Amino acid sequence: MSVHNARKATQPVGRIKRSVSAKPSSRNILPALALLVSTTTTAGTLTLNSGTRQVTLLELYTSQGCSSCPPAERWLNEYIDDDELWTNVVPAAFHVDYWDYIGWQDTYATPEYGERQRDYARAGKARTVYTPGLFSNGREWRGWTLRVNPRASDREPGNLSVVISGRQLVATFPVKTAPLELHVALLGSGLETRVERGENRNRTLGQEFVVLAHATHASQTGRWEVPVPQSTHTGAARYGIAVWVSEAGNPSPLQATGGWLPL
Repeated sequence: MSVHNARKATQPVGRIKRSVSAKPSSRNILPALALLVSTTTTAGTLTLNSGTRQVTLLELYTSQGCSSCPPAERWLNEYIDDDELWTNVVPAAFHVDYWDYIGWQDTYATPEYGERQRDYARAGKARTVYTPGLFSNGREWRGWTLRVNPRASDREPGNLSVVISGRQLVATFPVKTAPLELHVALLGSGLETRVERGENRNRTLGQEFVVLAHATHASQTGRWEVPVPQSTHTGAARYGIAVWVSEAGNPSPLQATGGWLPL
C-alpha cells in the first residue's frame, strides 16, 4: 500500500451519485436558479456573480508522484461535463511538492500549495496532511471515494461579483468582517503529463482544473482591483479562473465563483 493512501473513508456527507451522462434532476436545477448565478462573456470581458447562497469551493491536494492520486483526479475531472460546474461547484486542483523527493518532480507543484494544505491542518480542518486530500468549503471531505457529490451549503454569505477585462480583475463582496482576502487562481484544463519516474512511472495523467498560478489580495472594504495571475505553463486546452474570498488568516472560503476565460 502506498504511503500516500488517504485513511479509510468515513461516512460521506454527499448524497447524490454523479453521472456525467445523466440529465440534471430538478434537485440540481432549482438550487442553481435560486442562486441567481450569472456568467457573461462579451468582447473579451468575463462577468461572474456567485449569487447570495454559498457556492462550493472544492479543493483537491494532489501530486503527480503519488500513486493514490489519479483516482481522485479522475473523479474531479468529471466536473468538466457536470451541470453544476461554476454554478454550484468551483473545482481547483492544488499540486503539492512534498512528494517530489521520491522520484518525480511534479510539473505544477509549488511549496505555497502544500503550505495552504497545512494551514487547514493548523486550523483544525484536518488531522494530518496527505494526498489525495479534498476540502469542500474548507472542510475535509472524503465522499469522492464513493463517487458522491458534496452536499450543497445552505449558507448565504452574499454575492461575490467579479469582472475580468483583459488581464485586470475587479471584485466586490459585502463586508461583514474585515479584513478580507481575495484569492484568484488561474486554472488549466485538458492537460496531459507523461510521468517518467516515481510511483506513476510510464503513466500519462490527464488533468483538469489544475492551479497554474494563485494570488492573494487583502482588503478592508470588500473591493479589489488586481491583475489576473499569469503562468509560464503551456499546453492547456483551455483556461479557467477560480475566485474566492475568505477572512484574513482563515483558509476556509466564505464565497466562491469561477468560469472559463475568453479565448
